[in-house]
Amino acid sequence: MGLSIPNYEIDLFSRESVRNARAVDDAVREFAPVVRLADGTVMITRHADVTAGLQDWHTFSSKSRPWHDPKSLRPEILLTDDPPRHTHVRQAMTAVLSAPVLAKLRPAFERDAAALIDGLLSHQGQTLDAVRDITQRFVYKALPDAIGLGIPGREHMYAFSHMVWATMGPENELFREAMVNLEPVLEWLEQCCDRDNLSAGGIGMSLYGLADDQVITQAEAKLLLQTVLAAGADTTILTMANAIRAFALYPKEYQKLRADPNLVRIAFDESLRWDSPSRMAGRITTREVDIGGYAVPAGQRVGLMFAAANRDPRAWSDPDQYDLGRDLKKQVGWGYGVHACVGRVLAQLEASTLLTELARRVARIEIAGDPEPWMTTIGHGPAKLPVRLYVD
Repeated sequence: MGLSIPNYEIDLFSRESVRNARAVDDAVREFAPVVRLADGTVMITRHADVTAGLQDWHTFSSKSRPWHDPKSLRPEILLTDDPPRHTHVRQAMTAVLSAPVLAKLRPAFERDAAALIDGLLSHQGQTLDAVRDITQRFVYKALPDAIGLGIPGREHMYAFSHMVWATMGPENELFREAMVNLEPVLEWLEQCCDRDNLSAGGIGMSLYGLADDQVITQAEAKLLLQTVLAAGADTTILTMANAIRAFALYPKEYQKLRADPNLVRIAFDESLRWDSPSRMAGRITTREVDIGGYAVPAGQRVGLMFAAANRDPRAWSDPDQYDLGRDLKKQVGWGYGVHACVGRVLAQLEASTLLTELARRVARIEIAGDPEPWMTTIGHGPAKLPVRLYVD
């Protein structure tokens, strides 16, 4: 018999907690290795236990999770599957995002990054929003082009991602705010992911090609495309924005990147560790589990706290510091094992092209005001980040 899980009275997903998510998540980690929230959800907080949970899909199943509504607008595929169904669907995504495919996409991404920086440098020294003017503008151009979206309406991408993130948390005030004006967004989503509205040669038609070959079904192809559209956008936008913030706050680290562009992947991954764009991943236990002497029962919906784990001082020295010299093999932002982020290679392509171009042409970056947090419960990062760019 293990110890009873301690109750945690603070609402981790209130408006105030979201505004201070970094401090809130770190505080719950230091309170106990596992806590029970007021609604019964259990949160696993520390690096070693989060890592173990991510690696053991048999015990920590993805078939259900905290606040899971199977009728929600979130595409019910990959994130809510375990093997064997998860395996063949994941293999399809791996094929569509293979190294040869990404190599063909890279020139267009590089052109988009160069054109964006060209425009930004005409505003040298002026206040820009690193999200709206840099990372979001780049991703909302490069990603849908790579997918092959053929109809107007890319302005709906933000609302769709915001709605998807909201479904991962409790149905609180922030959830209800995200669901405003739902119908036109879902109408656009259905139309833009229909194969008749996709251009040839893109990720979208490649998925439908796998369906034609009966590797996956037509319905799975559409769901996977919607998943790419949701998951491939805002996590990358937020992580790159946090990287830009880190470049401003830690100028010596930025100069290391400028001197050695090969550090760009480390720069992106360290941003993912330093301020993770996802606060947690949801699971359900299939058996009783011991977490630091506390008994988590079978059938318990749990949250594996990515952000808290990635700043756990038990795993990292000086975890609050952004450091390009770290060994990042154990950071959990990408997940582990069968549920490791299948879109990782696409996110890294987006990041490497934009951040490399930024470092090549921008000598220094300054913070020009306080960031404004993205007001969603599970996603985390700046909605606005005022900065100034300088070429000398």
